[in-house]
Amino acid sequence: MAELATIARPYAEALFKAAGGDGAALTGQVGALAAVAGDDALRQFAENPKVDAGQVYDLVVSVVGQALDPRVANLLRAMVDNGRLAALPEVGAQFNALVNAQSGTADAIVHSAFPIDGDALAGVVGMLERRFGRKLNAKVEVDPGLIGGIRVLVGDQVLDTSVKARLEQMKVALTA
Repeated sequence: MAELATIARPYAEALFKAAGGDGAALTGQVGALAAVAGDDALRQFAENPKVDAGQVYDLVVSVVGQALDPRVANLLRAMVDNGRLAALPEVGAQFNALVNAQSGTADAIVHSAFPIDGDALAGVVGMLERRFGRKLNAKVEVDPGLIGGIRVLVGDQVLDTSVKARLEQMKVALTA
């Protein structure tokens, strides 16, 4: 995984520099490319020696289904020409991190035992923003295994207030 991150970094940084202050406008297209490039069947097609780079590029653009910004199209063309399509999901993640750092925000994944409605989510996000000291783009994922409470991932930081985590802590304390 570290190798993909190393390969992806120059591509993500180049697109970020090319985007200037317009990086947030490109995140949707970069995310769409990353999702398409993550498909195993597409990568097998791209790795076929009988398929040229132009065919791979055309296929990816047709699957994305929207006109690409010239900067994003250049990124895709460079990655396909250099045989780096497998690194495109990591490029998307690193580009998103660069855009978030520029805007002072971060992505947060909130794992909850139950669905969280709009008002409750706004309250949770407000509390988390104070806790982490930055604006958060929260995405909720339901995980019934937590029993109750939430588990939040913000970058490499974890805040786990779930019942499952508390039970594990009690188990460790009782067996020690």
